[in-house]
Order: sequence, then structure tokens, then C-alpha cells
Amino acid sequence: MSKLNFRAAALRWALFSGTLLLANPLQAEQVSIHDPVMAKEKGQYFLYSTGPGITFYQSSDLTNWRLGGRVFATEPDWAKSVSPSFDGHIWAPDIFQHQGKFYLYYSISAFGKNTSAIGVTVNTTLDPKDPKYQWVDQGIVLQSVPQRDLWNAIDPAIILDEQGEAWMSFGSFWGGLKLVKLDQSLTRIAQPEQWHTLAKAERPAFLDDAEPGPAELEAPFIYKKDQFYYLFVSYGKCCRGKDSTYHMVVGRSKSLTGPYLDKEGKDLASGGGSVLLKGNNDWPGLGHNSVYAMDGKDYLVFHAYEMADNGLQKLKITALEWDNNGWPLVNEKDWLGYQSLLLKN
Repeated sequence: MSKLNFRAAALRWALFSGTLLLANPLQAEQVSIHDPVMAKEKGQYFLYSTGPGITFYQSSDLTNWRLGGRVFATEPDWAKSVSPSFDGHIWAPDIFQHQGKFYLYYSISAFGKNTSAIGVTVNTTLDPKDPKYQWVDQGIVLQSVPQRDLWNAIDPAIILDEQGEAWMSFGSFWGGLKLVKLDQSLTRIAQPEQWHTLAKAERPAFLDDAEPGPAELEAPFIYKKDQFYYLFVSYGKCCRGKDSTYHMVVGRSKSLTGPYLDKEGKDLASGGGSVLLKGNNDWPGLGHNSVYAMDGKDYLVFHAYEMADNGLQKLKITALEWDNNGWPLVNEKDWLGYQSLLLKN
């Protein structure tokens, strides 16, 4: 994209979102982020992402962001019991508000291994200036063990069913993506356990169970819109700059537990998935999305790798629209035009 077109795209986003960029977008530092999730409280938006101690940002307009710091000053005290090589870099959080509390789910793992666990920490506010602000860790919700489990306990996302009961989708590579019911505390698996498979990709039959394998799918996120539950999944490889193949696919179901079918009627648990968004020469890979209804709009939040900045990951927020058949779609000009601004504290 030329500089002129990039400036025009940034201006289109500013007009679309009702915000103003505070600096020249060609010179501004953007939010560099992996696996973004978002919540809103007291007129402020809060982003949480993969990073040391879980990195978070705060904004009043979805464009101009300040680095808030980290959720964990050090690391969860149980982390090294799950992953001995854990270095404080916490993966793929999800933020969920329920009955006056905020539940921040997060992943502890080693790269390419399913020595992993999903934990959760709880707060009554997201505002660090509030006297009541205090994250209280609740420990492990779910753990995967090599050779025991053919799934990976990372990438959590929470949704309530029509009865108000909580479910957690999660998973990466291995035998695919799972859905499990939580108990009323939202911090433990419900008993008796209720499990479902959401999505799978082909895996060689005799591959060692401890190996992730070539089934390149992860980051499930379920969003309810009208009569359907929509399952968003990231296919391909992330974090490889120009060689990233990360992209987003979608399926839908009238039942939270599935099956989730794509536009052709193929089950995501059988390798299906209709492409929602793929990269291009300027942004070769994009994914690990979340979806929100805020301010009367549906938003798609994700990260993308920018070739103009050596493949560095950048925050993207864009409107999620819907076609006449109820399938989500994204306006290319909107997501290309969005450019965050990282403000100096």
C-alpha cells in the first residue's frame, strides 16, 4: 500500500470509528500485540494480551492506547509446576465479566508442547486507580499432560449458554479444539464433566501423542448473534513474519455445543471452515481474534503482521458486519485503515 493510500485508509477508519488520530499515522508508534481480548468499564476500553505477566492497555476511543502495565507482577506461583521452563511470558488471555466480577483467564505453556494449563484470576474492577483494584489468582482451571491428553490447554474463551451456564472453548494443534462446561464459580470444570469437540484438522495416525503435529488450528472464540452461535478459529501458522499463514475461518450452529458447520455445510470438526479473513502482501498473516458487541456495533479484534515493519505484530480493530444470510464479513478498507496509536505515559 502506498503512503498516500495508507494515510487515506487511516483517515477512513478515524471517520468510521468517530475518533481522531492524535499524530501523523506514518510516524506514530502502534500497539504491538499478540492475541488481544477486550472489555469495557466506566467508559474505558481495556485490552489484554500475551506478554510478561499479561500485558494490558487502556483507551477511551479504541484508537489511542496507553500501556497499563502487567497483571501479574511476577508470575503465578504454580506456573513452573506445569511448565518448568516457564519464563513469565503468559499466553493468550480472555477477559470475561459476570455478576460484578471480571475473570481473566490465561495460558501457561512451553512452545510446541502440551505441558500447559489454563488459569484464572479475578477482580472487581479493571481500573488500576480504583482502591478496590486487586487481581486474586484462583489457580488452575484445566491442565494438559503429554501422553495423557491429545489436546493442548491454551487459548481459553468463555461464553454463557441460554441457561446462563458458562463454557470454555480452548485448544491449539494436537487433536483439535474443545469445549468444556465450567461450574458456577467459573474457576473449575463442572461435575460431572461435559466435553465436546469443536474443530479438528487432519493428524497422522502414528504421530507421537506428545507432538503438536501438522493440525494448524487454534484460538477458538464463540460469539452469539441472533439465532446462531458463531465459532471463529485461526488456521495456519502465526509468529513467522512474512512466512505467517495465519488466517480466520468461521462456522455456526444453533446449539452452543455444535456441530459447527461452514457455508458449504461441512463440520469444523471434520476440517471445515469458511474463510472470514486472510492476509495479503502487506499483512501476510492475521488471526487469534475476539468478537464483541459494544456501543451498538459488533467489533472484530485481532493481531496482524505488518511487512512494512519487519513482520511485527500489530493491533487491529474493525467493524464486524453481516450478510443477508447471517454470515459475518469484514470490510477490507476498514481493517486495513485501522491504525492504533500508542500514547506515551
